[in-house]
Parts: sequence; C-alpha cells; structure tokens
Amino acid sequence: MASVFDGMAGVLGAVLGSSVIWTPAGGPATAIAAVFRETPVAEPDDEGREILVTMPVLKVQRPAADGIGRGDIIAPDNGKTYRILNRHPSGSPASDAFVLFELEIVT
Repeated sequence: MASVFDGMAGVLGAVLGSSVIWTPAGGPATAIAAVFRETPVAEPDDEGREILVTMPVLKVQRPAADGIGRGDIIAPDNGKTYRILNRHPSGSPASDAFVLFELEIVT
C-alpha cells in the first residue's frame, strides 16, 4: 500500500544530499546517494553541564540503506572517513524513507 510520504525522502535527498563512498566489510567500495551532516548534540561534561559536540550522521534512503551495517566505512567528500556505529530507522511508513546512521571518525 502506498504512503502519502512515498517520494519525500527522494526530494529531500536530491536537494540536501550528495554522493558518498560506502565500503561494506569485505566488499567493494560503491558510490551511494546520501545526506551527510555533522549534527550538534548536547552531551554532559564531567561536571554534569551540557556542552555542544558535533556528531557525524548519514541518512540513506531505503532500499539502498538495507545493505549498510555496523562497521562499514563511509567516505563523504570532506577528506575524512567514518565507521557506522548504529542504525536508526525513521518512523516513516514510506517505502523510500531515510535510515539514519550514527558515525564515528576513523581518519
């Protein structure tokens, strides 16, 4: 059954996204369409005060996101490489909804 949200991730991805290089564990590097951002996140410091840090995240549309897993390497066009830490599906019922991936910097 089609959702009213079908196609929205594609529109957002076309406007905000770009190509990144995805290297799965044991597989060849492949260019995929994605939205890479370094998002500000509030984290507590040693004294309990909140400070802003940046957390790199990647959004990839389904079904392309289905093959991406923990430990895979992402190389956006910023000269750095990142490792996938976690995967968070959106709550969208759309067949092409974004999946959010938390990243950590490798190099």
